[in-house]
Amino acid sequence: MLQNRIIPCLLLKGQGLVKTTKFKDPKYVGDPINAIKIFNDKEVDELILLDISATREKRKPNFQLIEEVASECFMPLAYGGGIHNLEDARRILKSGVEKVIFNTAAWKSPEVIRQAVNEFGSQAVVVSIDVKRKLLGRYEVLVECGSGRTGLTPVDFARKMQALGAGELFLNSIDRDGTMSGYDLELISKTLHSVDIPVIVAGGAGSIADFKAAANVGAKAMAAGAMFVFHGPHRAVLITYPSTLSNGHCDND
Repeated sequence: MLQNRIIPCLLLKGQGLVKTTKFKDPKYVGDPINAIKIFNDKEVDELILLDISATREKRKPNFQLIEEVASECFMPLAYGGGIHNLEDARRILKSGVEKVIFNTAAWKSPEVIRQAVNEFGSQAVVVSIDVKRKLLGRYEVLVECGSGRTGLTPVDFARKMQALGAGELFLNSIDRDGTMSGYDLELISKTLHSVDIPVIVAGGAGSIADFKAAANVGAKAMAAGAMFVFHGPHRAVLITYPSTLSNGHCDND
């Protein structure tokens, strides 16, 4: 029996939490501190917080809010959004966050990944890979919240980040984001088997069956957003964590 990490992923826009669909149309879903308290009560093992407005607005991370969130978390917290350099990462980790997630900076200034690994250790450095499927089925890595093209495939980018020392990757399908239509299993399989470091997969989870499908192609860590904040056919906001995912794991049997 294989146990897989199941990780809630929260999106921050300004002071509030939102959920997007295909990286667009952010819908307000609540207050970050209240959401953290809910996940504390549900005994979630780990949490991801991504500020989707920091890069768009070309500003620094909201260090004060990050510190407030980290102080409320009973579980390890990974944070991404607006991290451009080593000093940003240093401040975030000092606030109580366990892992920093680089995205645009990993493409524009890849040496920052090596520098971060040298200072903080690979276990604290994650690289987020946002992927969109193009014409003829080709995958391309996008940056700047999905608005900037790189010309790189996720496999090439993943291998490059592994070579720089990143301890983990966060692989996110833009096309499946918020759709609850299932993970992109082809994308997951291709990328997972190209690297040796852990990969968190994201984009499309809508059921326990989706977690198991991802596990069947090799995923050992799955993130989800919409599944944990929307309820019912009309997508009413209800932040929760299924009791069947006790202790943040899904048994793949």
